[in-house]
Amino acid sequence: MPDQSAARREPLTLDEVVTHALAIIDEHGSSGLSMRKLGASLGVEGMALYHHVSGRADLLEAVVDRVLDGLIEDLHPQLVRTWQGYLQALAHAIRERALSHPKAFPLVATHHPAAPWLRPPLRDLSLVEHFLSTVTRHGFSTEQAVAAYQLYSSFLLGHLLLECAELGAATAPDDEPVDEGGADIPQDDGRIDIEEFPTVAALRPELSQHTTQAQFEDGLENLIDRLEMSISQ
Repeated sequence: MPDQSAARREPLTLDEVVTHALAIIDEHGSSGLSMRKLGASLGVEGMALYHHVSGRADLLEAVVDRVLDGLIEDLHPQLVRTWQGYLQALAHAIRERALSHPKAFPLVATHHPAAPWLRPPLRDLSLVEHFLSTVTRHGFSTEQAVAAYQLYSSFLLGHLLLECAELGAATAPDDEPVDEGGADIPQDDGRIDIEEFPTVAALRPELSQHTTQAQFEDGLENLIDRLEMSISQ
C-alpha cells in the first residue's frame, strides 16, 4: 500500500482503515502491520486511527471479521439443499477466503474468538448459529451437531493453515502483547449476548465440553482406516 503523505481531504472511515490494514498484511504479513505504518498509508497520523479502533489487537480482530465477512451469503442455494452439499460449499467458501488472504488467515486461529468454546475458522456467532441450525434442520441430533461442528472446524483449520504456510504465511502469533492498545480480549463468555442465536444458546453446554482428545483419537482412527482401505485396493 503506497504512502499517502499528502493531507487527507475526506474523513477517515473504519471500512477504509480495515481495507488498508488487510492490504498491508496481504503484502507483509501481520508482523508488518503497525499503527504508524497504517496511518502513513492512509495519509494520517497514527493517533487518528484510535478514533476507529482501540489498538492493534482490535484492528486485527476487525481484519479477521473482514476476511470471514459474507461467507453465508456467498453459498449458492442449489449447493446447500443437503447437509453434505452445505458442508462442501461452506468448506470451499472458507478455503477461497484463506487462499485469497493467506498471510491474514492465520489470525483467524491466533486471535481470540468471542467465547472460548467457539472454534476457528467458524469462530463468529452468526456462522456457528448458521452451521448448527442447518445440520439440525437436516436431522442431526444435538450431540451429532456439536460433534460435526467441532470435527469440521478442526479439519478446516489444520488443512488451511498448512496451505497458508505453504504460501508464505507465518502461522505463529506475533511477539507483541495481544492486548496492545487496551483491546477487550474475551477470556470467557460471560459478557457476550447469545440470545439472538437460539441454536448456539441451546447447545452452549455441549459446545463447552472438552472433547479434543476423543476427537483426536477418532480422527486418527479414521485416518488409519482410510489408509488401510487404500492399500488393500
